[in-house]
Amino acid sequence: MATKDNFDLIIVGAGPGGYVAAVRAAQLGLKTACIEKEKRLGGVCLNVGCIPSKALLDSSEFYHLAKDKFAEHGIKTGRVTLDLATMMARKDKVVRELTENVRKLLEGNKIQIIQGSARLAGPDRVEVIPGGRKKKAETYQANAILLATGSAPIEVPGMAFNGKEIVSSTGALDFDAVPKHLGIVGGGYIGLELGSVWMRLGAKVTVVEMLPKIAMTLDGQVGRTLERILKQQGMEFRLNTKVAQAKVSRKKVQVTLEGSQTEKASFDKLLVAVGRRPLSGDLGLDAVGVRTDEGTGHVIVDGVYKTNVPSVYAIGDLIAGPALAHKASAEGIAAVENMAGIPGEVNYDAIPAVVYTFPEVASVGLTEEQVKERGIPYCVGSYPFSGAGRARCMGQTEGFVKLISHSRTDRVLGVHIIGARAADMIPECVLAMEFGASSEDIARTVHGHPTFSEALMEAAMAVRKCSIYSS
Repeated sequence: MATKDNFDLIIVGAGPGGYVAAVRAAQLGLKTACIEKEKRLGGVCLNVGCIPSKALLDSSEFYHLAKDKFAEHGIKTGRVTLDLATMMARKDKVVRELTENVRKLLEGNKIQIIQGSARLAGPDRVEVIPGGRKKKAETYQANAILLATGSAPIEVPGMAFNGKEIVSSTGALDFDAVPKHLGIVGGGYIGLELGSVWMRLGAKVTVVEMLPKIAMTLDGQVGRTLERILKQQGMEFRLNTKVAQAKVSRKKVQVTLEGSQTEKASFDKLLVAVGRRPLSGDLGLDAVGVRTDEGTGHVIVDGVYKTNVPSVYAIGDLIAGPALAHKASAEGIAAVENMAGIPGEVNYDAIPAVVYTFPEVASVGLTEEQVKERGIPYCVGSYPFSGAGRARCMGQTEGFVKLISHSRTDRVLGVHIIGARAADMIPECVLAMEFGASSEDIARTVHGHPTFSEALMEAAMAVRKCSIYSS
């Protein structure tokens, strides 16, 4: 088969990892192509993940505030009603505009966009089957190939997605009516966020989690606080419980729950959100000899994101680590810079994670449990948002800031925030960790008054009391 074009770099996947890597490659003078099988660019994040879910989270929060909180501020709205179709249309508009912007960004950087399904045809070749009526495969050649195809929801045996009653996160973004009772299998970030959307809009939400607590990766104190607050908001949790069976009958999902006892439950919709799997199966990796982890399917790479085949690289959800859009983008930039002979790396100790419930949870670095496990001498400082003037003014006093530092060097080891605007406060903490800052550095930094970020400064001051008097 004749080769159609030659490139310095071909990127497979136009999500946050792929399109960001493509732009960086173009900036470095590499002739670059980006292959995407879907009609819209942007990958899962922009189309059926981060962006539409946050659009619905914001819309549902406005609805909740107008219905339940405006009166406290002396704002009388009368009877508040929900127009779900308009809310969904707004979400779709946000997605459409952002995906169009990605296309313009790539075209503006003279990156060739190739639509179709791709698989490796050799260490330096990619075969693409175009979408639409044109089905004849075309082959493209490149000096380097970067795989950035992302991930998909894990499907649980006995709970196959049907797109109607039993859905993945994608389906939970497109309900045409608010379910009376939404069941969620999995108490991780995705389940809690989408559960928050539909709970605010009027659904009863029950989260079924096999483990003894929700959001297992969070600092324990923060996770317990989040669970308490979500319970107060009306979310129901069935911990140490698994769904043994799920059947659709008369447009409802009948499930068998196994916990301390076996019982039946009925849901209008069942969201299965137990994790994601890398989309590595259809890339032709075996034919080229690219190694993958037999257990997880992740592509195995070295420190510069190179596979065992020297011309093939991989990033994002395809490789080990948290499935986060900003992680994929950082890896894409680092991988391309290494290809171009520029040192590029990602500091995995300083990657923030955010749960967009209300209140938000944001964290970076080690949890208190991890510090204890590693035997690191540490100090903890915390400060409640109830003590911050701005939080009082806005009536958003739930939560706190928790800062962990090394008890001898005072270097910041981790920061964990639960409260309003946590997502916007965490970048300061990430920057502090990138520069090896101490809690004293944060404590001595003047923070604007009145702001939520003053709680971070106060938490850092509390750490200093421990550090000063510890041996």
